[in-house]
Amino acid sequence: MRLLLPIALSLLPSTSSAAASFDRKAWQQDYSQLKTELVNRYANLAWKASDAGGVDLPALDRKTAVAVASANDDTQAADAIRAFIAGFHDGHLSELPYLAVATTPPIEPSQPALDPAAPIEGCAALGYASTGSVAFSLPLEGLPGFKLILDGLGSTFRAGTITRSGVMLGIIRIQNFRARAFPAACLHAWADLRQAGRAITRDSMHGAAELRWFQDMAAEIRTLRHTGATALVVDIGNDSGGDDSGDWTPRLFTDRPVRSARLLMADASDAGRYFADEIRDIDEALAVTQSHDAKAALLDARSFFSQRAAAIGENRCDLSWVWREQRVWSPTHCNRLLFAGYAGGYSAGLAQNALGDSKAAAALSSASTVQSYFGSWTGPIYVLADQRSYSSAEMFAAVMQDNRIAKLVGNRTGGDGCGFMTKSDPIILRHSHLRIRVPNCMRLRARGTNEEAGIVPDIPVLPTEGESERARAERALQAIANDLTGDSRKRH
Repeated sequence: MRLLLPIALSLLPSTSSAAASFDRKAWQQDYSQLKTELVNRYANLAWKASDAGGVDLPALDRKTAVAVASANDDTQAADAIRAFIAGFHDGHLSELPYLAVATTPPIEPSQPALDPAAPIEGCAALGYASTGSVAFSLPLEGLPGFKLILDGLGSTFRAGTITRSGVMLGIIRIQNFRARAFPAACLHAWADLRQAGRAITRDSMHGAAELRWFQDMAAEIRTLRHTGATALVVDIGNDSGGDDSGDWTPRLFTDRPVRSARLLMADASDAGRYFADEIRDIDEALAVTQSHDAKAALLDARSFFSQRAAAIGENRCDLSWVWREQRVWSPTHCNRLLFAGYAGGYSAGLAQNALGDSKAAAALSSASTVQSYFGSWTGPIYVLADQRSYSSAEMFAAVMQDNRIAKLVGNRTGGDGCGFMTKSDPIILRHSHLRIRVPNCMRLRARGTNEEAGIVPDIPVLPTEGESERARAERALQAIANDLTGDSRKRH
């Protein structure tokens, strides 16, 4: 008998007819399937099963098994499985909306035409909309002496200056690491394409807007420097993440070499898709490069990803121990993970114009896509983060900290880490049809720890009882000024 739709379980009364249709054994089979699929596909499973992962998986398993076995209806059984997923404390491991069975073939509407003379409507149709708070994560705007230079509405980023202890701080807000969250970047890119006489299409706009995001950041950094700022604060508090721009952006804040995080992927089919994507990009670069050095580097990279693809299945050790015990974490122990290069590709990072071939450089290290903006700032820099900084924001914070580009100020980040390096099909439980998305990657810090543990601040500025957010904002700025002036007596 077909189950009641899980999305509506909590809305339905517990009636005798519902109880009669309840199939406890089927729910137990769903739970067993979920655990098996996590063993096969969840990149963080061995990490979570270690003392470093912060989760007692054997206890969580026992608790869930009891809850499913004692459930009296579909609602209780579904809640038990949802509590199990929540118990991992991994925002990337989460339930997806329930999909009802289609009664007729789905009809996809045609894409609206883009009118070159209507950029506002066009950017909206392309999905450019603010998806994060433009305001600073702490109310810096309301502090004495703060000057708002760019509001983040007509401009791509919000930026301003404030002076503390004789030091002028430039502050720039990154509320999301995804260009589509910044309508101004789309509007600026739209104008660029029109001025250059280029066609405005979906593909051309997305590529141009991504590059314009970095161009605007570099320009705003220059504005802050010309205004007199001698140190920079980058605010990524309340930033839910985004895409690989979290790995690219640190290069704008230094002229020194930057290393991306080591990348591991679950030893499963998703890794094969990722390796195929990398090989495709390398082949495209090989087809046009004229540089002997670039061609040699690309061939090395192609060989690496081909070997990685051939190694899929070799690391599929028995991970069922995670439901019975905790073990010490190590990237070389039983974890069903494959080394997949670095967060930006085959290379950990390339210097600006290292190969003399921009397409080849981007195929080897995706951050080289924006190499023309490397080193836009070279002075002191601080990153303001909090427990609501996730995913790509954590990638940015970790690269900044691990490469000694910046000090992290504020609170420990939320702890999502790497999510998805390629499209990943969800787990669909056979009986209940609950859909669970499963992270397929892991980024390792310089010391070998998982970024999913959260990034710990160098200068903690934690919320305290009875303190307003304005007071904490002032305390954070003073902590930064004290660090810059070397006054340890005033540090927190």
